[in-house]
Parts: sequence; C-alpha cells; structure tokens
Amino acid sequence: MTSITIDHGADAARMPAAATRTLSAEKPSLVGLSREELAVALIGAGVPERQARMRVSQLWHWLYVRGVSDFSQMFNISKDLRALLERHFTIARPEIVEEQISGDGTRKWLFRFPPRGAGRPVEIETVYIPEEGRGTLCLSSQVGCTLTCSFCHTGTQKLVRNLTAEEILAQLLVARDRLGDFPERDTPDGAIVPSEGRKITNIVMMGMGEPLYNFDEVKRALLIASDGDGLSLSKRRITLSTSGVVPEIVKAGEEIGVMLAISLHATNDDLRDLLVPINKKYPLKDLIAACRAYPGLSNARRITFEYVMLRDVNDSIDDAKALVKLLKGIPAKINLIPFNPWPGTNYQCSEWETIEKFADYINNAGYASPIRTPRGRDILAACGQLKSDSERMRRVDRLALEAMMIAGHGEE
Repeated sequence: MTSITIDHGADAARMPAAATRTLSAEKPSLVGLSREELAVALIGAGVPERQARMRVSQLWHWLYVRGVSDFSQMFNISKDLRALLERHFTIARPEIVEEQISGDGTRKWLFRFPPRGAGRPVEIETVYIPEEGRGTLCLSSQVGCTLTCSFCHTGTQKLVRNLTAEEILAQLLVARDRLGDFPERDTPDGAIVPSEGRKITNIVMMGMGEPLYNFDEVKRALLIASDGDGLSLSKRRITLSTSGVVPEIVKAGEEIGVMLAISLHATNDDLRDLLVPINKKYPLKDLIAACRAYPGLSNARRITFEYVMLRDVNDSIDDAKALVKLLKGIPAKINLIPFNPWPGTNYQCSEWETIEKFADYINNAGYASPIRTPRGRDILAACGQLKSDSERMRRVDRLALEAMMIAGHGEE
C-alpha cells in the first residue's frame, strides 16, 4: 500500500489566490445562507433593497455554479459593490492542513476552521472515493462524535462542536476545487483531476459525527447542495446516515428528502447496546418503526442498512437469518462493510469466506447485499477510521497500522 501526503504550506505561493484565501473568524461568511438570509445580509450591509433579489441571484451563481471564493472574481458585479462585499463578508475556503492520496485513489483532506465565538480553531476530515462512473464525497457534520460506537475510531474523539451549514458546504466546495469539478471555469492550477473524468456525483453524510444531532445545519447545507440553480446534486444522490436518532428520522424525510442509511450492525438489543450505544435510548423496535414510516419509502427509494462485519461477533448465518427477519417488508439494501482496523481496537474483520456466505444468504432472501470494497485504509480514510488530526496519530502507530493491514488483508 502507498499513500501520498501533500503539505500545502510549502507550495501555497504557487496556488491561485482563490485557492489559498482561507476563512477568517472576523467576518461572517455568505456561504450556507438561504436566499432569504442572503438578501437580509446584503440589505444590512447597504445594498439597496430594490437590488437585493438580483444581487442574491448573482451571488448564488458565483458561489455554487462557478465556485469562486474571492469577490474580485465576480466580474458582472460592479467594483464598488465588490468592495462593499469584501468589507462586510467572506466567501473564503477553510485551510487545507493536509491532503492525502491513497494507493487506491481515495483522497482525504484535513480541514481547519477558524474559531467560533470564544472557541478555538477546529479540524475535521473529508474523504473522496473515486469509482467507475461515479465519485462519492463523504462529509462530516460534527467535530468528533458523542455516540462512542465501540468499533468506530471516530467515536473515540470527544465531541467538540457541531459544524455550521457553511462548514459542511465548504467541504464540498473545496473538494470540487481540488478535483477541477466546477463547470464554466478553468481547472485551478494545482487541482487534482481524477483519471477518466471522475468527479463528485454523490455525497454521503457518513463522515465524523451524527448528522441528526446537528439537524438544522445539516438540513440547510443539504438543501443548498440539492438546489437546482446551484450545486444541483439530485436528492437521490445524497445519503444521510444515522446511527438511529429516532425522533429526527421521519422529520429528515419530510424536510430534507434525501436517501436514508441506517448504521445498524446488530439484530438484537443486547449486542447493539454494546456496538451502538444510542440503541439504549432508541431500541431496535423504535428504530425499525421509524424506518417503516420514512416518507417516500419504496422499491425505488430503499433504505440502506449498514452492517459492519466483526469476526465472531455478528457474522454468523444465524445473524444473517435474524437480519432478514428484522427487516422483513422494508424496501432495503444491506451494505456489508468489512471492519476497518485502527490502533487500539479490540475487533477483527470477519474472514472473507464468512462475509461471502453471509452475503449469499441475504441475497437469496431477496435483498441486495453488496460487500463494500475497503477504500483508503492506508490513509485511515475508510469507514469508521476518520479522526481529525487535532488528535493526531503518532507516526509509529500509523506505520504499525499499515503493516497490520498489509499482513492481514492482502486478499483484498
């Protein structure tokens, strides 16, 4: 396995101004505001009310279609207005602390956001997974996590705070910058352009944090991401993954309307209490009832159930039978996820033969059960491995992990 780490401190001078301007805590950002909020902000800064609607439309286009991060690039806006916007607001990107490229093409970015209020700068990770015919961006919704799922590396980092809609969208905007994925403008110098035209076609809220514990900001971000006059991602290509915040599940379907994924991992409350402790608050019967009530649920809009394969824990044929029984009648796809190791974990990945037998049983019962190909393990970008470098792994631990993966997962 190989990985490439790119430190932008040395080559920042060679990157265009739009790519190097970073967020400041001094001025509010216009990124993440709804059109109505944008209008209010502009009027408050001195834009005549009669012009506000037109200016909002112009800004929306520059921010989310052209992807600019500097007011000076908004060429159809007068110089005086650009200067006014520059005095009052920012549209700059967060700092890229580190950019890693896996041997399998997966990219991972470590972003640093400025302080909010009396807080301190925070760091989060975002992952891009290129595949044949599609590219998926895995977004974070919180700095750290409160759920402490026992098999998840991210859960070992305490929650620092929720991300704002601006910070959630910024992950998408920077990734599109780096991938040369904004139309109607040249690819920025230094951008990483995937081979065979792979760009961001899907986004998943499966990074750091529990999205439904940050409902309002996640909602704002995803409605902007799916806006047809801007970033224009289909809601069928946006998936929100939850560990089971039951009261917010139906609400998410009604108010956001994206695809739903459930981090399930067990078929009985005793085991799920251990693996996914939120189950103690919202047990399986309540979670499954909320899934059955998810708005728009159909064979065309199936729920994805994520099931991490843990050796001798949840990977027997009896577990597969219980899973089929639990989900009976729910239009569903079951993603089987080979466990991704991390330093200090007490779990091991199921044997590949065991995973295949489990998948065969699920398939024969009528459910699609793809086995998720592990991606980005060598840079700790795989499912359950994200953890911001505010709690940075020691180099010796990273090297030990890579050696362990090479020795134990060569068949993959």
